Amino acid sequence: MENKLIKNKVRSSTQQFLNIAEIKGDTVIMRDGSLRSVLMVSSINFSLKSEDEQNAIVASYVSFLNNIDFPLQIVVQSRELNIDNYLEKLKQREKEQVNELLKIQTSEYLKYITELVSMGKIMSKRFYIIVPYNPESDKRRNFFSSLLDAFKPSMLITMKEKRFQKLRSELDRRVERIASGLSSMGLNAVQLDTQSLIELYYNTYNPATSANQSLSPVNELRIGDIANNKI
Repeated sequence: MENKLIKNKVRSSTQQFLNIAEIKGDTVIMRDGSLRSVLMVSSINFSLKSEDEQNAIVASYVSFLNNIDFPLQIVVQSRELNIDNYLEKLKQREKEQVNELLKIQTSEYLKYITELVSMGKIMSKRFYIIVPYNPESDKRRNFFSSLLDAFKPSMLITMKEKRFQKLRSELDRRVERIASGLSSMGLNAVQLDTQSLIELYYNTYNPATSANQSLSPVNELRIGDIANNKI
């Protein structure tokens, strides 16, 4: 009984600090009514570029920043690369290989990868840009308009959905601007869909659990489950 109470207390504490209200339509809805889109961005090896190419990239980056009139968040996430599944596939390939020479080569490659992993952790890096949109109209909402909505629940739901679509279209414009600016630097940007967003936040809040526990389908997930390790 005591362990159950402690567990519930931890869950409540986790939910309390999670500022996400909902994830839908490839968009993160925050508790304060603002929206977020997340772009996963490719990388370039700057040191391998020529001096002229480096100067061009820096100039494009400066131009990119000067043309933005809203805040951005750049996140670099480093994770230990788990290649257990890859190693299992190699072992299976080795067993199924008919050609003796290819079987030996597969075995040697498997040993090489295994030794390489045992020497140290292999890290992978992912780069994200979080694009926000916080409508000024949310700040002007007064007590009486909120009270009026309380007596019209069906209309409130409809208006909320219409409002979400409107705000999302504004956010999409920002995303397009960012993707275009990144493209000028030779970077590819992909907007995360709903499933990818849930996986991103699940892996972020549960780094240990996510390595061994897979996610449920999107339509069965809730934000509280992500925070509370119930997935």
